[in-house]
Amino acid sequence: MTNWREVDAIAKEWIKEAGERIKQSFSKELLIETKSNKNDLVTEIDKATEDFLIKNINQTFPNHRILGEEGLSEAVEDLKGVVWIIDPIDGTMNFVHMQRDFAISIGIYEDGVGKIGLIYDVVADELYHVIKGNGVYMNDIPLAPLKETSVEKGIIGLNSTWVTENKRIDPTILAPLARDARGTRSFGSACLELAYIASGRMDAYITLRLSPWDYAAGKIMIEELGGMVTSLRNEKLNMLTQNSFFASKPGLHQEILEKYLNNGKW
Repeated sequence: MTNWREVDAIAKEWIKEAGERIKQSFSKELLIETKSNKNDLVTEIDKATEDFLIKNINQTFPNHRILGEEGLSEAVEDLKGVVWIIDPIDGTMNFVHMQRDFAISIGIYEDGVGKIGLIYDVVADELYHVIKGNGVYMNDIPLAPLKETSVEKGIIGLNSTWVTENKRIDPTILAPLARDARGTRSFGSACLELAYIASGRMDAYITLRLSPWDYAAGKIMIEELGGMVTSLRNEKLNMLTQNSFFASKPGLHQEILEKYLNNGKW
């Protein structure tokens, strides 16, 4: 039987060390590559961070498997056993341009069930962490269960891409939500936006395209605190592929689905 507290303690050591390595890179000139398009960036720091985590996981937990953003690990086609889902730098554009508002994300799943989630805001030195069934913390501060709220009182994470002309959704569908909400935000790091929902800084996050490593850790945290995580069609997420993504506080989730997304019938 897996000792999850031991795994959690070791993973925290690694994520903090990885963060220190990233901070030490700030004074260096970065080698920047593009992935799918000119705005989808990857640096040698992303690759080095993922490689650091993979080597440590393989050496310490040789029976565990790894699903990582930069593709440096072996292909994962199912979630049987223990699988680490890692994003070495979520918010690479922020890292490159601003050297802030990015994070390292680690979600650890067993047979498809989230067991441990870690999101480390490197520059702010804020480590959000959860062991399933034991509450969510920001550093040593326990985070309260999420309270119900409404759109008119809500701060919604929503990129302007989805309310302007795009290939994935009619922009008029989400434009009324942006209009009716108390405010919208886009931080450029999905895992940080999920951490902000967990900590009460935001109320929901919506996007039409998100990969498992972006949300694996945050999903565990939000569900632990009583929030909801689904696709925009209110479907269970496929943890092996890209999905549309919708996370929110209770109450707000159903209001947005019914009033703005027509219960997924758009």
